[in-house]
Amino acid sequence: MTLIKSISGIRGTIGGLPNEGLTPIDVVKFTSAYAQWVINSNPNQPLTVVIGRDARMSGVMVNNLVSGTLIGMGVNVVDLGLSTTPTVEMAVVDYKAAGGIILTASHNPKQWNALKLLNSKGEFISDAIGKEILSLADKNEFNYAEVNKLGKYCHDDDYLQKHIDKIIALPYVDTKLIEAADFNIVVDAINSSGSFAVPQLLKSLGVKTINTIHAEVTGDFAHNPEPLPEHLIDLSKTVLKNKAHLGISVDPDVDRLALVCEDGEMFGEEYTLVAVADAVLKHHPKGNTVSNLSSTRALRDITEQQGGKYSASAVGEVNVVTLMKETNAIIGGEGNGGIILPELHYGRDALVGIAIFLTHLAKFKKPASLLRKSYPNYFISKNKIELTPQINVDKVLEAIETKYKKQPVNTVDGVKIEFDKEWVHLRKSNTEPIIRIYSESQTQSTAESLAKKIIADIKEIIKN
Repeated sequence: MTLIKSISGIRGTIGGLPNEGLTPIDVVKFTSAYAQWVINSNPNQPLTVVIGRDARMSGVMVNNLVSGTLIGMGVNVVDLGLSTTPTVEMAVVDYKAAGGIILTASHNPKQWNALKLLNSKGEFISDAIGKEILSLADKNEFNYAEVNKLGKYCHDDDYLQKHIDKIIALPYVDTKLIEAADFNIVVDAINSSGSFAVPQLLKSLGVKTINTIHAEVTGDFAHNPEPLPEHLIDLSKTVLKNKAHLGISVDPDVDRLALVCEDGEMFGEEYTLVAVADAVLKHHPKGNTVSNLSSTRALRDITEQQGGKYSASAVGEVNVVTLMKETNAIIGGEGNGGIILPELHYGRDALVGIAIFLTHLAKFKKPASLLRKSYPNYFISKNKIELTPQINVDKVLEAIETKYKKQPVNTVDGVKIEFDKEWVHLRKSNTEPIIRIYSESQTQSTAESLAKKIIADIKEIIKN
């Protein structure tokens, strides 16, 4: 059993002993601590928290525990029920709520669930707030409401369509163009919220031919739910079988987007953001963009081609959002298929990515595979090196930084070294003696060679 208490929320496997897995007692304790933070931040005010969940098998149980606890703390609950992460984020703002809790473990397997915690802006809580909530939980510093001051409960089944309507109203989305393109689309819904959210969006956009695989809303995922190429074999085969124009895959809570071209090949989750950003930049020449340090250089290339400025943040959605605000970026995200469009909200949103991409593809008037080939071509190699617990990982990273001090080096999050249009990014694990090594080049073999060179350097440093 596993329970991970982090600044962004509580994630764990269902069952086991309290404080060792995500048990009912843990759900109640951390929800209580979050509610107490909300109350402390908004004294003497009627308070509302929006909640929503993906289709995980434990979802109903966790939902009931969370909503009951919030009511017991005197906080009103707006329950979106089965929903998506970006939908909950937007609803927090529209309801003028004090916060939100999303019940999802994202791409983790079915035995996992989590409480993802939002502030009143519908954004993930900061490091400082996360530490404050964890402290409240550790000390059991929460006070439940008396009977006359219990919170109230209401359910909103219609907010997803409001989310979709706001997407359709964006200047980057053209439903007439999409309808005229007469797209044939296959959706891998991974037995979760994508089963209803993505088809509902596509129908609203004017797509008539939609084939959904793994469509049963059971939470018993048909394959590993992370939308990586090795998990999307069924989608690729179905695209070819149906002679579809595009395959769409989302993770269980619909904040990550991966695409399959008409030839069954991956568009590449790194390039989801690149293509959508390209569409938005065409409306905003000289617009700024942001992604994290481990994302493809292609976003930087297309941004600079349009006269804008690209910036790289530390890994993590909170860090991307913070830098987007600082640089007034018009779009940003992460290379895992996460797209953040501030005009809509500051959160990763697969639905807005789908709508903008389909408009972009309809304007392009050629197959998705050719759209992919129109972008700068880079390949990322992901590796790790395991060290003994006695080795000081920070010292190793410092030595690498020193060795390559003549190159452009970024130490915002680990060590990232640039070699012209190649780069390597080294990050230490927070939980084990591991250095993760991401490298990118213009061929897969050179990306892997670059990683091997850095791994050899690390071994030499350790040896000496």
